[in-house]
Formats: sequence, C-alpha cells, structure tokens
Amino acid sequence: MGLRGSVEEQPITETLEINYMPYAMSVIVSRAIPEIDGFKPSHRKLLYTMYKMGLLNGGRTKSANIVGQTMRLNPHGDAAIYDTMVRLSRGYGALLHPFVDSKGNFGKVYSRDMAYAASRYTEAKLDAICQELFRDMDFDTVDMVDNYDGTMKEPTLMPTTFPNVLVSANTGIAVGMASNICGFNLQEVCVTAIARMKNPDHDILETMPAPDFPTGGELLYDPMEMRTIYKTGRGSFKVRAKWRYLKEGNLIEIYEIPYTTTAEAILDKVSELIRAGKIREIGDMRDETDLSGLKLTIDLKRGADPEKLMQKLFRQTTLMDSYPCNFNILIAGMPRVMGVGEILEEWTAWRSQCVKRRVYFQLGKKREKLHLLKGLERILLDIDKAIAIIRETELEAEVIPNLMIGFGIDQVQAEFVAEIKLRNINKEYILKRTAETGDLEREIQDLEETLKSDRRIRKIIIKELEQVSKKFGQPRKTEILYHWDAASGDEVEEETPDYPVTAFVSREGYFKKITPQSLRASSEQRFKEGDSLSFSRETTNRAEILVFTDRFQCYKARLSDFDDGKASQLGDYLPTKLAMEPGENVIQVVFPGEYAGWVLFFFENGKAAKVPMSAYDTKSNRRKLTGAYSDKSPVRTILALEADEAVAVYSTDGRAMIFSTAQLIPKTTRATQGVAVLTLRKKAALDRAACLGQSGIVNQARYKCRSLPAAGAVLRPEDLEEKQITLDLEP
Repeated sequence: MGLRGSVEEQPITETLEINYMPYAMSVIVSRAIPEIDGFKPSHRKLLYTMYKMGLLNGGRTKSANIVGQTMRLNPHGDAAIYDTMVRLSRGYGALLHPFVDSKGNFGKVYSRDMAYAASRYTEAKLDAICQELFRDMDFDTVDMVDNYDGTMKEPTLMPTTFPNVLVSANTGIAVGMASNICGFNLQEVCVTAIARMKNPDHDILETMPAPDFPTGGELLYDPMEMRTIYKTGRGSFKVRAKWRYLKEGNLIEIYEIPYTTTAEAILDKVSELIRAGKIREIGDMRDETDLSGLKLTIDLKRGADPEKLMQKLFRQTTLMDSYPCNFNILIAGMPRVMGVGEILEEWTAWRSQCVKRRVYFQLGKKREKLHLLKGLERILLDIDKAIAIIRETELEAEVIPNLMIGFGIDQVQAEFVAEIKLRNINKEYILKRTAETGDLEREIQDLEETLKSDRRIRKIIIKELEQVSKKFGQPRKTEILYHWDAASGDEVEEETPDYPVTAFVSREGYFKKITPQSLRASSEQRFKEGDSLSFSRETTNRAEILVFTDRFQCYKARLSDFDDGKASQLGDYLPTKLAMEPGENVIQVVFPGEYAGWVLFFFENGKAAKVPMSAYDTKSNRRKLTGAYSDKSPVRTILALEADEAVAVYSTDGRAMIFSTAQLIPKTTRATQGVAVLTLRKKAALDRAACLGQSGIVNQARYKCRSLPAAGAVLRPEDLEEKQITLDLEP
C-alpha cells in the first residue's frame, strides 16, 4: 500500500515548545556560552582528549590524530574540532595564554585571508599552562559524565587553578543571546582575585585597570565607561593601532592593530577611502607581514603630516575600533550577565568547592591507607601465627576468614595482609610500614581541619594563584592611554570639509545627502516602491543627526559619514549604515544642531516626556546610546523643538487636544516615563502628535486645554481633512 503523508494542525505555541525550545536550550547550554571555567564544551572535549592522549608532558603528534580521537567525545565533525584547535593554538595567537603548543601553519588572528594548513600537515600538544587545568583532574574535583554514546567519561568543567574565564577571550552567539568576553592580563587577574578574597570591598580597577589583548594596541581609557563594564558586564571601549613614523623613508609602519579587526579589512577600507578621494596623503599601502610579526606600511606623499593622517585613519577605518563587552556566562546551567567582581566571586566559590573535593579525596585515600596499616600492626604482634594460619588453611577461600578471626581484623585488612610478598614478611618491613601510622594520623587530622575551615581553603587558593602568577605571568601587551582626548577630536574635525547640503529622509529609513549643485541638476527624488519622503532639511556636511529606533536606542552620526548622493539614488539604508541590531527600525531622525531645545516623546499610554536635547550630547563620541527613551510604552511620535509651542495630540477613538509644551516639566533623565497628557477612554490609545501649525486643525479653540491631562474633544469633519503632514525637525 505504501506510505501516505498527512497534514496535522498544531498550535504554534506547542510547535515552539516541542521543536524550537530544545534546540535553543541546547545551543545556549551545550555550545555557545562559556562556563565558569572559561571554556565551551568544544574546548573542553578537545583539551581533555589531548590530556588522555598523554600530550601534557609528551611530544607533539599529528593534529589529524588529535581530531580523530576527539570525535569520540565530540560528534560534530573533524572540521569543527580542528577550527577549535586552531583558535586555542599558540600559532594562531587569539589567546593571551594559548592552551595548544602548535607546530606548523595555524594562520593568524589578525589576518582574514591567511588560511591555516590542513590537520595532516600540523602537529600539536598541550601547552605548559594546561598543567593548571589538569592538576586536580584525577582527584574527583569535578563531575564526570558519559559522552554522547555512553562509551566514555568526560568532565563537566575543568578544575582551573586560576580565573581562566577572565584571562581567555571568548565569544559565542546562541539563540536569543550572545556572549563576548575580553581577555585580561593573567598577573593582574591573579592579584585581583587574591585581593578580593582578602578584602571583598577591594576596588578592582586598582589592580586590574583594563582588558589586555594578544594583538596589543593602545586602549583609550574612559574611567566611567570602564567602571560600568566592570560593574554590569556590558559596555564598550576603544582600542587603536600602534604605529611609528620612519623619517628616512617618509613612511608609516603599523605593527599592532585592534583585536577586533584584520590587516585585510584595514587595507580594503583605506583603498576605498583613497578611491573616494577622502584620503590624499597616501602614495601606497601594503602588507609587509613576515615571520617577525604584523607590519602594514604606508608610503606618504611629500609634505603629508603623519600625525594628522593617522588621526584621520583612526576615525575612518578600523585602525581604531570598539570592543563590545557582554560578560554572559553559564552558572549552574543558567546564563547570567555579570560584572568582573561578580565573576570573581562565582569563580572563588566554585574553586573552593573544587579544593574541598580534592581535600576530601585525599582524606579518603589516607584513611584507607591508615586502615590497612592498622591491620598490619596486628600482624606485627605475631607474624608466625599469621604464617601458621595461612599454611594450615586447606581451602584458599578460607584464608581471609581465618585471618579475620585470628587477628580480629576486617576483610579489607585481611586481603592486604594476604597479598604481602613472602620476602616482605620480616619485622623490618612491617616496622617501616607501621611507622607511617603516626604521620598519617597527623595528616588526616590536618585535612579534617582544612575541610572545616573556609580560611584554610582560601589560603590554599591564594597560594595556587601566587604560583600561577609567578610561573606564567607576563607583561601587558595592550598599552593603556589614560590621556588621549587632546590627540584626536578637534584636529580631525577641522579637516572634515564643511559645505552646504540638503538631507532627505524617507519613511522607511533611507537617507540621502545631496549638494546644491547636484539638486540644481536634478531635483526629482527617487524612492523605493511604497516609500516616500518623510522630510528634508538644509544643513551642512559637519552637522550631526540623532536616529531614534524602536529598540529604545539612539544612534549618532555625522553627515560627513555619508557619501554625497544624487536625487536619482535611493540613498543609504540607515539600519545597515549605522549597524543596527537585526529587526531594529528607524522611528525618527532629529537634527540636534547645538543641542539646544527639547525632544518630546509621545507614548501610546497617553503620556509625554520632555527631555532636554543636551541629554543626547556626549563628550566621548559614542555612536550608540542605549536607554534613549522610556520602554514602558510604545512611542508614537518624537518631536524636536527649539522652543515651547502648541502641539496637537490625537487618540485612536477620533479625539484631539491642543496644549502648550510649556505645561510639561522637563526631565533630566532620558528614560523618564513622562506625565499623562491625554486621558484615554477604554480600548483607546494615543495615536500621534504634531506641531499645531502642521496639524490641519481649523477650530483650534475647541481643542485647547488649560490643564493636563485632558480628554480633548471629538474631531469635527473640517478638522479631519486629510493633509500631507511634513515633519519640520529643526531644533
């Protein structure tokens, strides 16, 4: 008869629960997010396999051999396993302290196009620092679980003796969340961890001032932003390249670049700027990277100022780039975004449990040995009797019971005595063994006291951290620039050409910047099908814009960041140009001018917030402001006003009201919920707002309100006339 398919209806909620949620949780818990030991499962499986292969103290073996063995724990394929090995390798250079001692071509983290060799051509073993990963592995310090097919055991975590979660940079993208953890200097992390254990109120910034990267560079230190990152686990900071000017050759050598970029990306961007005519000081730029390390060379034209050129390149290329922090870590199987202090507390608590388990394991072994020696002491009293019992016992199975009866010992002790070699049945051997009893009893007592004392446990952890710092610590690679403001902003701003332009913004978020000459040649604007003009504004090339989105964020940009366009072009799509989050949409574009006046937010719940324009004026040239406005209710309209004026507010049930914005009390915080302005009826909501001159209302006196909130009045037909409303966003 054969098989026949059928369509079965299923609620979407049930589909998500059955099919999607298990996948999402698997990605979060078992793949993308690192745990408190600083590793993802793929890292852990690879390193543990190499440990079991004897590659901690032995010589290197073919990478292909390691990959093949790792597949016993990791069923995701050889390519994924080898990619993991490459990232952990010394040759690739992605970690401050690599875990894989590699030989052969493993590529470079600072190169996009430098491909690593196939696994059959490279060799690897565990690096020396892995001693601190596996020192306690055989002491029952971590839980062991079955692998995917139940044929082997593997550790759930690595018993790291130092906070590797803060030392090794890690990134991952899960379903609905991500993790991006930067690396910190090992010595600084160890010193800080020790200081926090001794004094929980210790200021972390004193001993661990900033992140550190294997690619070096210069970190532009912002104390407020750095403190925010350390406290919340979120934020960003800037890192720029290191360079030197060689006067004899009239050239610039760039020898360290930000961790987040590549040499090829920099070269491509510089070439693009040269073709666009934005950079005229460069004669040639090439990649001269060799075995000695990274080197990008820029040949300067005669008379070019190297300092001014580099400031321009820092601004327009990834020679200066931001590192976004998102310290999302799995704690007991649950993802948590934590600050540095909280991470250190969690690591200390987890490491304390590891040490306690190790001490308990050692205590058990010593107790077992003491128990055996106690039985041996009984034998010492009459060795001849023990020999006689064994010789006179007819059946082998009765030897142990007879020894137990003859000396009053248990089965374990009797088994130990029965297995003693004939050559060792002498008083000298037995006396030496039993002499250990006193030492064992003292050691057992010391271990028992250690288990009862948190102070002793912390002392052990501190001693281990001091040893790790002394053995594996190294100087910082990323230089911290505490004073850098004067080196960049103003000079670059002067070099930005200033000329009149007209900005056009469409309703779907397309932006065009057109010069007067181009407009005179052709003024008919082209838009995407279904799109239309939202507003236009005459301004200058140096002007700034604020782009408000539906994710409660505001993006800042300069018109100089956009290429001059033509009326016949669609323009730049703002979500793409400003690197917005997936699914994020533009609500309003505002020209702040000198950051005077107000920004008014009208929310669906009938409230309005009046925020000073100056609240969006940042001194650090931040391109993205989170918490730009309240997220308690969807925003319907955003207005920018230079001074207070009358505003018309409409509701979804056909009512309107007019009031002066002077009636609103300004709020200093951007995330204010505002005050109620429109009294809403059941199932009604605030629909929109507009300046009175653009509202189309004829009978203005009918809708004016002296106090807030107000219900307004029902719109009359003459006030309902459909008109094209253009948004005048001049401050």
